[in-house]
This record gives sequence, C-alpha cells and structure tokens, in this order.
Amino acid sequence: MRKESIVAMGAMLLLLGTASPGAAKLTPEEISRLGQDLTPLGGEMAGNANGTIPPWKGGINKPLAGYKKGDHHPDPFAADKPLFTITAGNLGQYSDQLTAGHKAMLKTYPTFSMKIYPTQRSAASPQRIYDATRKVAATAELVNNGDGVKGTVNGIPFPIPKSGIEVIWNHLLRFRGEIAERRIAQAAMTRGGDYTLVKFNDEFNLIYSKAGISEKELENKILLFKQEVTSPARLAGEILLVHETLNQITEPRAAWVYNPGQRRVRRAPNVSYDNPGTASDGIRTNDQFDMFNGATDRYNWKLVGKKEIFVPYNSYKLHSDSLKHKDILTPLHVNPEHLRYELHRVWVVEATLKEGSRHLYKKRTLYVDEDSWQILVVDIYDNRDQLWRVSEGHPISYYEVPTFWTTLEVHTDLQSGRYLAIGLDNESSMYDFDIKRTMNDYSPGALRREGTR
Repeated sequence: MRKESIVAMGAMLLLLGTASPGAAKLTPEEISRLGQDLTPLGGEMAGNANGTIPPWKGGINKPLAGYKKGDHHPDPFAADKPLFTITAGNLGQYSDQLTAGHKAMLKTYPTFSMKIYPTQRSAASPQRIYDATRKVAATAELVNNGDGVKGTVNGIPFPIPKSGIEVIWNHLLRFRGEIAERRIAQAAMTRGGDYTLVKFNDEFNLIYSKAGISEKELENKILLFKQEVTSPARLAGEILLVHETLNQITEPRAAWVYNPGQRRVRRAPNVSYDNPGTASDGIRTNDQFDMFNGATDRYNWKLVGKKEIFVPYNSYKLHSDSLKHKDILTPLHVNPEHLRYELHRVWVVEATLKEGSRHLYKKRTLYVDEDSWQILVVDIYDNRDQLWRVSEGHPISYYEVPTFWTTLEVHTDLQSGRYLAIGLDNESSMYDFDIKRTMNDYSPGALRREGTR
C-alpha cells in the first residue's frame, strides 16, 4: 500500500506528539465535535476515503437475538469471508498497513498468515459513558508530569488526545463494565508446542466506571483486581490482590499475595513494571497484562499519529466454545485459521525508556483502537534496539454490557520461538458482569479468609 494510507491529519498529529503533558484542556468547540464528526469517545465518525473503513454507526450496543447470559458470544459477522490473506510471500504489497511486529512474524514463521476480513466497527459503550466523556473532557488534566490524572471519573479523559501519554490514560481508564469475573487458562508454549495449562479465576472491580461514583469517592483507586490460581496442583491456591491507583507516583499500586504453603498474606511490591507475570515463564512482564497497565513513569510517550493498520478485531472465532484449547495452541504462534484481522484507524504511540530508568523493554510501539481505546498490538524492543516481542489483543464486543475488550492476549517472543496465550475461555464458563461484591471483599483480610477456607 502507498504512503497515502496515513490519514490526512497525520502531519498535525506529529506536531501534537511533541505537546507537553500540561497541554491545555479541550475547548467547548472541540468538545462539541463529540457525537458530530467524532464518535462519542473521540474516534472519527466517517469512514476512510476509499471505503475500506466504514463509518461508525453506534457499534453493537445490545445482545444478538437468541443470546442468553452465560453463552459464549455468537459471532455477528459469521457470514463474512476473508478479503485476502497476507503471507511472507505478499507482505510487501501491504507493508504500509502492517506493524513491524507483524512483518517480523510473517518473515520468521512461514506457517503464520493474516486473514483480512471486512472492517466492522463494532465497539460500543453505554450512553452514560458517552455522557461522562463529554463532561470530563472539559475538566480532565494530567498531573505529576503525566503520571497521574485528575478531574475525571467514568468517561474517557482525553477523547481528542494531544500527547502520547493522554492516549495511554484513555486505555487505562476505558470502560470494561463495572465488575467482571472470568475463568480463563494460560499457556506458556515451548518452541516445540508443549505446554501446561495454568487456570485462573479473575475478578475485576472497575471502580472508576461505577455509575454514580464521584472522583472523591474513588479515593485515587481505578480498580481492584483479584486472581486465584486453580490449577495445576503445584500452584493452586495462590491468590493475588491488586489495588490500582489513579496516580501511582503519589500512591503506588498496592499488591498482596496469599501463599497456600505458608498460609500467609504478604505484601507484593514486585507486582509491577518488568517483573515476570504470574506463571508466565518469563514471557510476559507484569505491565504487559491487559496489553499495558500500571505506572507510566519509566517511559517517554510520543504521539506519532494515526494510521490505518491491519489489527486483530472481532475475534469471535477465537472466542468460540466450539474450539478446544488444543485447536488454538500450535507451535510458534496461535493457529492462524482462527484469527481475524481488519483494517482500522489506530493511534500510534512510541514509548521510549527514560534516561536513568530501568526496564527489560527499551522501546514499545503501541497501536490503540480509535473507537474503544483498547490497545490492539504492541511491538517491543530490547536494549540492543532489536525487535523482541509482539503482543496482540484479540477483542470482541461483549454486547450484553456493552464493552469492547480482549478475549485472548498473545505475547510472542521472536527470539526464543515461544509465546504466551492468556485468556483462553473456550472450555470455561463465560465472563460474568453481574457478580455482587463489596469493597471489603478486596481487602488483605478477605484474602486471608478466602485462602484458608
């Protein structure tokens, strides 16, 4: 594809990428664009010039006919056929619309391919999130040099972002429901394709998004997260509890772990940054969970601009309960037969390690969906400036909420030939967005009681 695939506003965004974290709040004129030429969350309402990206028409904001709570979500686009398939042999034809990571995967693994489907702009949120976004767009501002935010609750704080860090905060604060429970599996694949499934019960208490809550009532909390390992037996019973904060510099993330062998709850200050994720065999860092999470202070975040890129989207095939885990988990990469890629406009953000800071990853290039603020792809570089890992978030619309969120994350290590798949739910019960919990259920004391039952 030609260089013209970069959207026309790219030149302006290159200038915006240099904006300081203290950039001015949006003007009333800018805010008035939401719901007009921009979607309620800040994406471009119109399609692209050649019609390969359609206009946004509200996404999927109600369940499909016949859907029942607890079902794996039927594919609203099951009738779609691939437009074409990208392989190592023809990737040059599509180079401008591929990430560096996907180009490397195609070149490195002859068995990997990308089926490109018609673009379906399915992302949607409740009306109250749209209303909150319009409200907080006038008040949200960065603090502590961009490492915290104030003047915001419920909505997307920076729907018309003017710096890279604003895009990242939009991802961190995007709507994923008010509360959710899921039962998932994780596989750390060897190069030969062997794996042991690790199973988790996860709970997300998404305080920032709760209807009616005020910024003061947040008490600097974004969400409460609890994760219990249920198998294999050697790991079962370990429970992680995290209190995620809105400003992690003034109040760092708090984390605790219950160890079943010791029958004790301990503080876990290492659950952050580049420490290895739970049972990930070192293939994923803690801040790669949910594609990126946690404190932003170790990187400089540059807004490169917006581009049209082939990204994972509407991954209902991958989500289907007609598949078994073994159908998805193939050597070197997940089975491309079950993957769906579409052309979407994404915000491109480059994160480069600050001088004097430490992290396994020297640079990350993040591709963020304009319609949902979900990070879809991340290219990750080591301290030799070599492309090391590629992260993919394969999303669907959980249309009963509605929210647009990943059904599977895949973190591929190009140097070792290994990958980590987390979120496998094909053989599990479906996400429950209606569980009943109190704040006390996410205290260290509750963790201790739960672990010793």
